[in-house]
Amino acid sequence: MQSFIDRFIECFCVPKAQSSLSSMKQKIVMKVQLNSEKCRTKALKIAAKTKGVSKVSIEVDKGQVEVIGNGVDAVCLAKLLKNKLGFATIVVVEEVKKEKEEKPAVPIPWISSYLHYPQYHAYYDGFYGY
Repeated sequence: MQSFIDRFIECFCVPKAQSSLSSMKQKIVMKVQLNSEKCRTKALKIAAKTKGVSKVSIEVDKGQVEVIGNGVDAVCLAKLLKNKLGFATIVVVEEVKKEKEEKPAVPIPWISSYLHYPQYHAYYDGFYGY
């Protein structure tokens, strides 16, 4: 039997839009301190272990970690990175749009004006027309 508090949390504290966010592919860009190779490795490991992450990349010159995945909790990821690396802020959270694939050009079938007829030998009165 559930307690009153458990039912209250299920009804009011869990947002209903969470299910739609989990099906949506997100791109999260976070600014992180990337002073050394060790910091970069930690950031990659933490981001890769997070639930729902499908791709992680680092832009060292900008000091940013880019995470792409389904239903990734950006706030939770920022807290994890902040605890391990000392500084982390969310720069951008946006939906990943599917790139429209260009269909290859299909050649138009072309029929030549010159039709090829098979060559048959003419047959006249029992003789071949050679």
